[in-house]
Parts: sequence; structure tokens; C-alpha cells
Amino acid sequence: MTLDTQFLTMIFMVLGGLYLGIAKDTFRRFSPYWKNKRFINYAMEICFWLTQTFLLFYVLFRINGGELRFYVFLACLLGYAMYQALASALYKKVLEGIIRVFTAIYRFFAKIVRALIITPIRWTIRLLLASFLMIVQIISTVFIFIAKCIFLPIIWFLKMVYRILPDNMQKILHKIAGFYSIIKNICSKWMKYIKFKRR
Repeated sequence: MTLDTQFLTMIFMVLGGLYLGIAKDTFRRFSPYWKNKRFINYAMEICFWLTQTFLLFYVLFRINGGELRFYVFLACLLGYAMYQALASALYKKVLEGIIRVFTAIYRFFAKIVRALIITPIRWTIRLLLASFLMIVQIISTVFIFIAKCIFLPIIWFLKMVYRILPDNMQKILHKIAGFYSIIKNICSKWMKYIKFKRR
């Protein structure tokens, strides 16, 4: 390698160390969100360090063809140490400020979406449901009224005919009505028993 290439390698590896410190602090800031999930925590750690290693080696490859020398590691370590000593505290404060800004923006847009989209949809669904129930209630009321108008004269006529019938016929009709009620009770008991067995 020429001296220019070595100098560029040193500069970029120092910058790479600075970048590694920034990336590490950023990763550590968000790691508590998945820290309790052991498998995800291990997977994220492995992916993070593999990604950073790949990026640093790619930069080194673009500069000197990927030649690893001892001073390359020293330069990277120097950049990381410079970041930890001079810029780590400041960057963490800046990162917290950026996170607060993005959180506020997210909450603002979430409120807008909730106010302009979600809440109107909820009220529309409730209005449609209330309208549907009201229509069903009106239809059922009208249907019951029509049924009463149709069947009440028939019931009155049957009562008049029943009163005219002889006593023997009335007794026979009483027996038929009693038999019908017994059959109805038996069927209802069997239906309840079948429903209970299905559970």
C-alpha cells in the first residue's frame, strides 16, 4: 500500500470507530424493548455486530482492497475511544432529544388519525347499527299490529263457536288442548336436554 492509501485507511478507520460508538449507543438505547425476550435479544445482538463488522470491512475494502493490518484495529479502537471520551454523553442527550421529537410527532399524527378517521368510523358504525335496530323494531311493531288485526277476529269467532258447541264437544276440545300442552312440554324438555348434552 502507498502512504496515501495507508493515511486514508487510518482516517476512515478512526471515523469507523466513531461510527461504531454511535451505533452501539443507539442500539443499547433501544435494546430494553426486547431485552426480556432471550431469543430475540441474542438474535438482535448477533445481527447488530455482524452488520457493523460487514460495514467496516466494506469501507476497508473500498479503500485498500480489504487488507487487514494491526494499525487498522488500532485506528478503529482509537476512534471508538475518542467517541467514548469526547462525544458519548453529548450524543446520548441528542439521541434522547431526537426520540422525544419523533415520539411527539407520532403522538400528534396518531391523535389526528384517531380524530379524523377512527372516531368518525366508530360513530358511523354506531349510527348505522342504531338505525338498523330502530328499523327492525318498527317493522316488528307493524307486523305484530297487522297480525293482531288479522288473528283477533278469528280468535273471537272461534270463541263464539266454542260457546255454541255442546258440552260433549267442549270436553273433547279440552282433552285435545291438554294433550297438545303435554306434547309441547315433553318436546321442550327434550330440546333442553339435547342442548345440555351438546355442551
